Amino acid sequence: MTKTIMVVDDEQRLVSLVETYLAQGGFRVVTATNGRDALSLAQQEKPDLIILDVMMPEMDGYEFMRRHRQECQTPIILLTARVEDDEKVLGLELGADDYVTKPFRPRELLARVRSVLRRAGQVAPRARIKRAADITLDRDSRTVQVGDRYVDLTPSEFDLLAALMSVPGRVFSRLELLDILQGVRYEGYQRTIDLHIKNLRAKIEHDHRSPRYIETVYGVGYRFARE
Repeated sequence: MTKTIMVVDDEQRLVSLVETYLAQGGFRVVTATNGRDALSLAQQEKPDLIILDVMMPEMDGYEFMRRHRQECQTPIILLTARVEDDEKVLGLELGADDYVTKPFRPRELLARVRSVLRRAGQVAPRARIKRAADITLDRDSRTVQVGDRYVDLTPSEFDLLAALMSVPGRVFSRLELLDILQGVRYEGYQRTIDLHIKNLRAKIEHDHRSPRYIETVYGVGYRFARE
């Protein structure tokens, strides 16, 4: 089935260029020029992935993410002309799955779209349902249940949890986890993983300040606690 990509940016030339490349890549494309219109469009179209500009009139990309993430965990790739680490960190804290800095090559963006969609829809050939402690992770439906409570995770958060749960007690370095995500690679990549783990803990831990499931191994990375 054809995947729908929503492109949100106030630069019409850029939107047209991205739309052309995505359409040639076999995707259906819908567009919006500001975050406010994008919220309504996302509810109507239910896109499989959102390409979202940060700086826009009426409602910027960050505010869109804050509101959209309250209802849906659609994969999001952020676009921005800013290169400061603080801007990237804020986007990742809000749940972005990838980050592309303008100017960019359309082919690179298309590759990132396919990568994020692949991670969002992938099904592992084995251990489709994994249980550890009181967490149940289902790779087929990509759902996570903590006790009797279902939690909504972004694709990146789900993939991190699936990796950690695959071998409880094994320490995964930040670089290993970044390779699993095939995500944003920049000088502060360690912070990328740390921020995803922070978001994940906030959703699955009873007290994220004293985590029970995901343990930090200082100077190395993270591990899922043995039962």
